[in-house]
Amino acid sequence: MSIFARRAWAGEAGVLGHLVSGALTPVSWAYGLGVSVRNRALDRFGGQQVPGLRVVCVGNLAVGGTGKTPVAAWIARFLMAKGVPAAILSRGYGSDELALHRQWNPDVPVEADSDRILAAERARDAGALVAVLDDGFQYRRLARDLDLVLLAAEDRFPGRLLPAGPYREPAAALPRADVILITRRTASLVRARALAGAVRRVAPSRPIAMVYLAPDAWRDLSGGPAAAPVGGVLAVSAVARPDDFRENVASILDGGVGLLAYPDHHEYSDVDVRRMVSEASGRALVVTEKDAVKLGAWATALPDARVLTQRLVWESGREEIEMRLGWLAGGHQ
Repeated sequence: MSIFARRAWAGEAGVLGHLVSGALTPVSWAYGLGVSVRNRALDRFGGQQVPGLRVVCVGNLAVGGTGKTPVAAWIARFLMAKGVPAAILSRGYGSDELALHRQWNPDVPVEADSDRILAAERARDAGALVAVLDDGFQYRRLARDLDLVLLAAEDRFPGRLLPAGPYREPAAALPRADVILITRRTASLVRARALAGAVRRVAPSRPIAMVYLAPDAWRDLSGGPAAAPVGGVLAVSAVARPDDFRENVASILDGGVGLLAYPDHHEYSDVDVRRMVSEASGRALVVTEKDAVKLGAWATALPDARVLTQRLVWESGREEIEMRLGWLAGGHQ
């Protein structure tokens, strides 16, 4: 998605952003009607089961940056620790996310296919008993045994539908989930709790959990430990929420933090690397783990680059999710 779109959705793109959002409102109405018709049909017929495989879905309502990939990775690790062979299912869009899954959980197979039913069948045939569907709340062709929906505390709620806003579905879709997970990177815990209150009014019977995606450690582009950069830095990112990444970096460093942002899933080139070096002007570069898997080939050209990793910190609701995952694991033991 474009950086301008994200800022316009947040009301941070000035007069032009308001004009664009207003012009797109009729398109959002039409989109919403299409979503409603589609969901009514899917409510009637349901999804396709894959015999011998249970499915945990990790999805969201708003596009991009809610933390689906780290949450899906955490679930896969939990299942493997329980002795349950697991796999990750992905639509295959975004080579960076596939690489992250393989880096974080090298023992967990990753099946990528736009047809997630075929991916699920391959995962089962390879020995998986539970599959974690990364970004699948709207992919209702595949039946699931546990549906987790993520909401970012940084987003407006309820929000406008695409393309005038970031939402794929309206808030009324939340009761379809089994558990609602509120994530935050830069938002305060107070704001996350306020969002939980708003969610309870829409889906009063659904459990709510909260997770903080916290800045963690420094590494180099080769994956080794590194010292924190000193002085001003240039944050470089091709993620859905580059401003949030800059704010995370600024929260743990004393110097100024510039930002060089590319569109989400951007594939870096030699030209991009030269631009990074030029704009850094001697400052260290700071990138996300998602960027690092694509920039590793330029480790020699970017010797001062630092990777800021993150850790998933449960703030509430972990027991509920572990209990539900335990039921799935117990059904295969």
